[in-house]
Formats: sequence, structure tokens, C-alpha cells
Amino acid sequence: MATTTISLVDARQLVVDVFGKAGMPAPLAEHAARALVMAEQEGLPSHGLARAPFYAAQMVTGKVVADAAPTVTRDGAVIRVDAGFGLAFAAIDAAALAARDVVRELGVAVVSVTRSHHFGVAGQAVEPFAREGLIALAFANAPAAMAPWGGNKPLYGTNPIAFAAPRAQGDPLLIDLSLSHVARGKVMLAQKAGQPIPEGWALDVDGNPTTDADAAMAGTMVPSGGAKGAALALMVELLTAGLAGAHFAYQASSLFDDKGPAPNLAHFMLVLDPARFGPGFTDRAEAMFTAIEAQDSARLPGARRMADRAARAAQIEISQQLYDTLTGLARG
Repeated sequence: MATTTISLVDARQLVVDVFGKAGMPAPLAEHAARALVMAEQEGLPSHGLARAPFYAAQMVTGKVVADAAPTVTRDGAVIRVDAGFGLAFAAIDAAALAARDVVRELGVAVVSVTRSHHFGVAGQAVEPFAREGLIALAFANAPAAMAPWGGNKPLYGTNPIAFAAPRAQGDPLLIDLSLSHVARGKVMLAQKAGQPIPEGWALDVDGNPTTDADAAMAGTMVPSGGAKGAALALMVELLTAGLAGAHFAYQASSLFDDKGPAPNLAHFMLVLDPARFGPGFTDRAEAMFTAIEAQDSARLPGARRMADRAARAAQIEISQQLYDTLTGLARG
């Protein structure tokens, strides 16, 4: 497959231009552009620039409100953010800004985001807190893609979970995982490329294992850890859509087409100041990290992602086909 190399600055501007043609003001588009380009830096193309054409098409039809600016309200330690059926990224950034003030004041901040869209790379929402000495946990729901354990009809999303904690030096600990065996975006990329998927990723509509990406997109994703992953996915549904009054996964429309109403997804974040719980958290955590890294071949979660990002600090490589699609959309 032919590829092309593009600088990070040019890649972000390309996304801003694509979204601008679809009606999104540049200040809002910049939030999305940073998130999508960073996904490419981190070696996560399923959450990167490949999403931009879908987002733009949804803005044109009104499934995404292109000019929706998030609104933030506070009730003690609780922060409520209304994304206004826009993309999630500006709402996530607005939530983080508010949470920083609240956690410094109270030691804890709890965030609920409603009327939102695809959460993107979940680790991006929590990592900045850890770089400021805080602990953060984030959940998001997504359109239905997994069946409850023992069932055969999708009710839960792939529902990512992310956690970040500070380290004494260097990059923070970053845990970011989907509750399906793999993110559904990887199946979407395989479908677009006309390629099979590995066995164990998904089931067809009859509940049989499949390596056909089309059958997988029509069927269900395999939960990570079997029944345990399905149970965690239910927990995420309740902490996100249940608290926010947004759509549960089985009520949400697809993120991959421009049909139907807004998906109306939800997110949840918990931010803690470890200093409020007593001294020495970072030192105790570092003792655990050191014990992990002392074992042959063991590594901390997130280490590979940080290395990938550093390796792509100046430019990224994307398919020529995707680049041509984006430049065409940017020209209108």
C-alpha cells in the first residue's frame, strides 16, 4: 500500500481544514485535530485520521453538531459537561480544565459528560493529569458491539477504560484498554482494506467466530476476559450513560456512518490529588514500578505508546489513499 509522510503541523491543519469545510469553527476543530494526530503518533491509526472522513460526513448531515461548544456546570466536586451533540474532544478538554481547578481545591473531581460522541484514545484524557502529579481514571461508552455474556445480541459498547498515575521522573504510568478483545476501529480498518481479521476478535451474527471483517462488523466483538470483560462493560455503561442521562450503547447510532440521530454517548472521569491521601504516593508507586521493570521482558503499561510517540515527534505516515481523501475534503 502506498503511503505518504506528513508533518504533525500539516496533519493538524489538514484536519482543521476538512472540518472547516464541514462547518466546524477552527477553535473547535483544533481540539479534534490534536487528538487524531496524536493517535497516529502513538501507533493507533484506528483512532486517528481515518476517523476524520466519518466525522466530517456526520457534520454535513447534522448527526454531529459542527459548531457545538461544550458547556460546563459545577456542583461541589461534580462537574457536568454538555457536549451539545458535537464531537467529544472539545468537551473532554473543557472537562479537564474545570477538573484541574476542582481537584486542587477539594482533592477530588468527578466529571460526567453527556450528549457526546466518540471518546477517541482514552489515555489522552487522563495522561495530562498524571503529568501534573494527579491520578486520573476515565470511562466511555460506545455504540453496541458486544453481547452480554451468554447472549448473542450486542448491548454493550467496547467501552474503553484509561488510568494514569504520576512517576517520580519521566513519563507517567498509562493504562488504556478496550473492554473488547480489540478496539472495533481495528475491524473497521480491516473492512475498509478488504483484509481478514485474526480469529478471536469477533463473532458473526450467529455467534460463531469469524475472520471476515464484514461479518464481524455485522456481528459482535469478543469481550476481553470473557464474562469479566462483559461485566466491566456493563459497569461502564452505568457510570457513563446511566449517570449522564445519555444513550446506553444499544440506543446509540453508529459512529461509522452519517445516518440517524446523534449517538448521544457519555464519558466519566475521576481525578484525585494523591497528596490529600497522605505523603509518599509517588515513592511507593515507584517501588512497584521498579519491581515490575526488574523482571526480564516486563514493561510498564503505556511504555510502548510513549516510545512510538517519541519516534513520530516530527511527522507521521499515512496511506496515500487516506491523504488523498482528506485533501479532497479540505478543498471541498
